[in-house]
Amino acid sequence: MYTIEMAYARMRELQDLANRSRAHQAAAAHRVDKTRTPRAKKKR
Repeated sequence: MYTIEMAYARMRELQDLANRSRAHQAAAAHRVDKTRTPRAKKKR
């Protein structure tokens, strides 16, 4: 039997995963920007 509680727990799990991956993507994008910036400045 699949209860509301089980569905809610699963929903929370997926939400946490989504938030974690979104935070990771933002951090990774920030890191990429940091490494790219000096290279872009050198091209004059």
